[in-house]
Amino acid sequence: MSLKFPVLASKGFTDAIGNTPLIRLNKLSKELGRNIWGKAEFQNPGGSVKDRAALYLIKEAEEKGLVSPHKPNPTIVEGSAGNTAIGLAHIARACGYRSIFYMPNTQSAAKINLLKFLGSEVYPVPVCPISDPLNFNNRARDHAARLENAVWTDQFDNPANWKAHYHTTGPEILQQLEANGLKCNGFTCSTGTGGTFTGIARYLEEQTKGNCKLAPSDPPGSVIYSFIKNGTLEREGGSFTEGIGQGRITNNMGASVDIADDAVFVPDEDSIAMVYRLLDEEGLYLGGTSALNVVGACKLAMDLPENSNVVTILADSGHKYAERVFSKKWLQEKKLYNAIPQHLLRYVTLE
Repeated sequence: MSLKFPVLASKGFTDAIGNTPLIRLNKLSKELGRNIWGKAEFQNPGGSVKDRAALYLIKEAEEKGLVSPHKPNPTIVEGSAGNTAIGLAHIARACGYRSIFYMPNTQSAAKINLLKFLGSEVYPVPVCPISDPLNFNNRARDHAARLENAVWTDQFDNPANWKAHYHTTGPEILQQLEANGLKCNGFTCSTGTGGTFTGIARYLEEQTKGNCKLAPSDPPGSVIYSFIKNGTLEREGGSFTEGIGQGRITNNMGASVDIADDAVFVPDEDSIAMVYRLLDEEGLYLGGTSALNVVGACKLAMDLPENSNVVTILADSGHKYAERVFSKKWLQEKKLYNAIPQHLLRYVTLE
């Protein structure tokens, strides 16, 4: 067995972001006759795919002179459902910044507490549409405007978000596959801001000369599926997943709609069952977004020839969601308990 040496992060926390493994999901791949690959973004130092965008958002703000670490009280302000805020908070601490976050009050307490543990100011606020001045994103924008040497990083519409993935995640995926003599035949992931899908999709579209099928995966309550399919902004219901799905086409998402070949709709019942399958069959302890992404990858793979390679994003671990998705009471309240295969119910260990 040859030794594998990890990356030397000589510049500290930010230098450890990226270069994550690409994991073949063996049981699913064998079952489908196609290779399903998950980019292990939960291995980023802040614990999620959003570390990449967070770093680029801050770097761009510094380069544009919107905030300076060399002036008093440099501050990052953002509206976030959780993981972008967590990435920003980690980087802020590492670089000597203050951080302030507004987020929907529907998010898990674990996310809110983690941000507080990292020294951030956190304001959970009622859910409002983006057109409402009290929307969490608008509140973040207005708060930043009241401060000196502060920037609202604007993750939903700032192209620095998708560029992070165009310059890092996309190239990593292709290099990892090609180094082993493999092609990338398909890519899918869910969208919140749209940055992850757009950056990777645009890179793969260019490098494969259009020979990689690109399709965002979408939960209930989001308009992305209907927009890609028929150009309308239709949605129905809601989802237990956090931080994904959208009621509008953000600037980040808008930068890839012209190259999306298709879209995949993933019901919550499929996502929750996949949370448990990944744990039981692949040894992966992941959140609902990652599970939805894998379901989307499996559906996309079945539209491709046998032995095709389909890549998706394992966005974060299950730690922040455990008190919900492993709770019998919560699962029953959400009418998801019966969606879990009988032999996997032994993992429902919380009342």
